Amino acid sequence: MRILIDACVLYPTVMREVLLGVADAGLFAPLWSARILEEWARAAARLGDGQEDVARGEIAMLRAKWPGSEVDYPTDLEASLYLPDENDSHVLAAAICGQADILLTQNLKDFPTRTLTSHGIIRRDTDGLLREMFDENQQVVGQVAEKVRLTAERLSGQPQEMRKLMKKARLPRLGKALAG
Repeated sequence: MRILIDACVLYPTVMREVLLGVADAGLFAPLWSARILEEWARAAARLGDGQEDVARGEIAMLRAKWPGSEVDYPTDLEASLYLPDENDSHVLAAAICGQADILLTQNLKDFPTRTLTSHGIIRRDTDGLLREMFDENQQVVGQVAEKVRLTAERLSGQPQEMRKLMKKARLPRLGKALAG
């Protein structure tokens, strides 16, 4: 399964780490474009000094780990697509050229189902997808989530309860399943 990941999914750290941990375990092949990665870096820059540099370092590691995941697309394809927010057309263009099965985004309203299905692509939200993957692969997803939780504890110096951490990361259904 090939999944194009929108910048709004890559940007929150815990969400990204769980998702890419699951990809690293072989449950799907991640895809993105250079523009999606650039949107992530620009969003991180708004957090303050040095945050853009941190994001760019993480982006470099992502590119090294998954060298075949970056998708190019012709600008005329992007220009031919209609979405409610024209600034999202590049995401759909990358999904089409990357032959994605799923476009993973938190901005569901910006990617109408009818438009995506006409290109053979399903739109999914991260929490729903990871919850489904947990149902199918509890051990794999559980181990990935626990590793992310332990890293969050180490970095924060504070205990991190799984359900609360996942809820804060906008993954409440996954958090409930993991705690269950």
